[in-house]
Amino acid sequence: MLKTIAIILGGAALVLAVALLGGFLYMRTYFAAPVARAVPSVVGALGATRVLGVFAHPDDEQLVTGFFSHADQKDGAFTAMVTATKGEAGQQVPVVARREDLGVVRKAAALKNGFALGVDDQEVWDYPDGGVPDVPVEEIVARIGGKIAAVQPDLVVTFWPASGATGHKDHMRIGLATETAAKGFRAAATGAYRGPRWLVYVVTPGKGLRAFGGETGAFVADNQPEATHSMPGNVPAKMRGWKIHASQEDYVQAAYGFPDWLLYAFWDREFYAVMELE
Repeated sequence: MLKTIAIILGGAALVLAVALLGGFLYMRTYFAAPVARAVPSVVGALGATRVLGVFAHPDDEQLVTGFFSHADQKDGAFTAMVTATKGEAGQQVPVVARREDLGVVRKAAALKNGFALGVDDQEVWDYPDGGVPDVPVEEIVARIGGKIAAVQPDLVVTFWPASGATGHKDHMRIGLATETAAKGFRAAATGAYRGPRWLVYVVTPGKGLRAFGGETGAFVADNQPEATHSMPGNVPAKMRGWKIHASQEDYVQAAYGFPDWLLYAFWDREFYAVMELE
């Protein structure tokens, strides 16, 4: 009798384990890019040695933790990062600062997280959070062009202009300004430095966006390119980053309905669309 019960319980445990594994693997399909080339590092795969990232808000670098940490620790590349706003208009989840101090707090968090990722050269600019599209795009293009001239990157990573990785209008405008600056610099270059060779765009998982992202997620999925490359996302660095960005620590739960540890169990890779400039 006891042997029979043990066999039944063992079989039930096995069925449950198989079901859980199947469910886990199925959920991972929502956060995949099947046509993308899997590489240890996008920077390493392209042979880039100097990298510039241009983003909109403190915590945007949470999308590129694997990209920058691997470039620093494994590829030996020089890395620079620009964050265009201080994030002063953001919603705090949880509330950790007075509203009038939020820009200062979030700027400090961006610099601290960039340091933790090994970023060599980092700036947080003072464009208005939520108001980047109201700034003349020529002004932003010129400022980014100046940063390109100073850093002399062979690779620039930013947002796809039509979707911004999340649908945020600040992201989209910074992506457009960065793309314009990089292409314009390369087209006009006459000296030894010819401008960046590659533009790399952050891509978010389309199937997951459609399933869990509502109308905004569907908009992003419909207006972004297919990923050409995928690489490990350095989940421990992402988890650390949310703690550094204390005012945004619960953002993943609020935005997606998943705690961050569960989301990154499924979404543990980063996806990029690489464009080689002529």
